[in-house]
Amino acid sequence: MKQTDLREQWEARINDYRASGLTAEKWCAENEVTTRQLWYWLRKFRDSKESSVRPPQWVPVNVHQPQENTESLLLVKVGAAVIEIRPRYNPVLLSDVVRTLQALC
Repeated sequence: MKQTDLREQWEARINDYRASGLTAEKWCAENEVTTRQLWYWLRKFRDSKESSVRPPQWVPVNVHQPQENTESLLLVKVGAAVIEIRPRYNPVLLSDVVRTLQALC
């Protein structure tokens, strides 16, 4: 019997054993094989299955540093209102907003 034929025969036997729900001893007695043979082939299939699994591979990850916010921020409180003033603000608009808030608050 060729090695591939033997392997196929035992693969069918292993599948039959697993589907039977019987203990190894009982299945072996019914199928005229030794438990030693059954354990050998169970281990052989398990080992070949484990060796066929590809090992995990590393995936490159690019990490981008967040840009630092170097803009200065000025908070102006007028009553209950808070105004955020950033660089390149419109001074005329700010003046009008502050006057309006002072009148309302």
